[in-house]
Amino acid sequence: MKTGSELILFDFSLPESALSWGPIDDRVMGGVSRSALANTGAKSAVFSGRISFERHGGFASVRSGPGRFDLSGYTGLALRVRGDGKVYKLSLTTEPRFDSVVYRARFSTEPDRWLTIEVPFDRFLPTFRGDEVPGAPPLDPGAIRTFGFLISDRQEGPFELEIEWIKAYGK
Repeated sequence: MKTGSELILFDFSLPESALSWGPIDDRVMGGVSRSALANTGAKSAVFSGRISFERHGGFASVRSGPGRFDLSGYTGLALRVRGDGKVYKLSLTTEPRFDSVVYRARFSTEPDRWLTIEVPFDRFLPTFRGDEVPGAPPLDPGAIRTFGFLISDRQEGPFELEIEWIKAYGK
């Protein structure tokens, strides 16, 4: 749905909007952290779980199902979120392969306060398995395949990020 210079990509007030998202936690490498993205039944979805350092773990993430998003005419992404004071990352992929370069942009939250966060496309850094990839091409907004949220950076314990929507802005 397009509204002026914005394009609504995910409207989490719709219960079906969270169905295609799935967890990718440190369990893929033997850790025990857990996460999920679930619709709240109100007007949002919640990315929540617990980060554990056991068995060399320390991250949790969710990723949307694959699609094709041509956002080449837009400046960046806007998120409406209510957090817990922790730092999260918004992740984007441009390759159809699961294990490929992931473009990430960090954002901070404030406990129990709704924020609208704008992330210009040029703030997304190319990473592979958590490490920055020098020499990788910049994010191509015309070739986005998946969206995701990640929590890492030694933030052990429970976490909760409520998300109302994700939009492209600035056309």
